[in-house]
Amino acid sequence: MPEYKILIIEDSPTMRQLISFALKRLQGVRIVEANDGVDGLRKLSSEKFDLILTDINMPVMDGLKLVSLVRNDANYRTTPIVVITTEGAQEDRDRALSLGANDYITKPIQANRILELARTLLRPA
Repeated sequence: MPEYKILIIEDSPTMRQLISFALKRLQGVRIVEANDGVDGLRKLSSEKFDLILTDINMPVMDGLKLVSLVRNDANYRTTPIVVITTEGAQEDRDRALSLGANDYITKPIQANRILELARTLLRPA
């Protein structure tokens, strides 16, 4: 079974734990956590990930800036990115998707929704 690496970028330890806990129900995944966009980028530059989940509202660097930087990196041009946020506004959703996010989930998150998305996005093309 292949091992997938998933990066969770979220400044709230509680949310990180919740997302991580949901994803641990998947077989063959390794989860790495980052506490903000800068930390996330540092981790992305040191190893290859198969799926990125990021919050939008974070100190130092927000998730939208992160998505645009990741999409401009040749190594991550096709890596699935899911934005998880409290921002439910349509314009935030449109902006995240236009920057290259594959999907957008609003909080409070359901573990099943995260699992379903991860399964879909990690499935080899």
